[in-house]
Amino acid sequence: MSKDKKTQEELPEEQTIINENVNESENVNENENVNGNENEDAEAAPKEEETPKELTAEEKLAEAEALIEQLKKDALYKVAEFENYRKRVIKEKADLITMGGKNLMLALLPVIDDLDRAEQHIAKSEDVEALKEGLLLISQKLRTTLQQQGLEVIEAKGEKFDTDLHEAVTMFPVEDEKQKGCVIDCVQQGYKMNGNVIRHAKVVVGQ
Repeated sequence: MSKDKKTQEELPEEQTIINENVNESENVNENENVNGNENEDAEAAPKEEETPKELTAEEKLAEAEALIEQLKKDALYKVAEFENYRKRVIKEKADLITMGGKNLMLALLPVIDDLDRAEQHIAKSEDVEALKEGLLLISQKLRTTLQQQGLEVIEAKGEKFDTDLHEAVTMFPVEDEKQKGCVIDCVQQGYKMNGNVIRHAKVVVGQ
């Protein structure tokens, strides 16, 4: 009976010890959780940016010299590229002029052939009218060929005097008011080539 009573008295003490151990464990866990949260906050906090290292005077000078050298190379490249382009354009223009002259000559060759045949007939034939007709046909053929190549006659007689188209060789007094300031005669025919004046018409202007 006394033994059971003793056991019952000792139980509360053991229970107390267990409770104390449990409390200590909980305190330890709480401390660990607090420390863990602090560590996580510390890791989550952004790191301070490292200030870039300032270059020395020698390093700055080296960078500047490298940049200047690169700019020089770029400038030389651009100059060489432009020079090649200029030479190419000059060559293309020269080729166009040469080919234009070649095309004109090819167009005129049939007219020259006709003139050669006319010369041969002049030496043999006594028919003046036939020769005259032949020469007129050749002349017409020549004019047509030149027109096909872009040649245009500048209209002069009866037109208002225009310094862009006409060259006044003399002024002639006129009574008709309508003729004043107008071309009353053409001394030498003027021409355009593809719309551009290549020779002004020499004219007499009424005053």
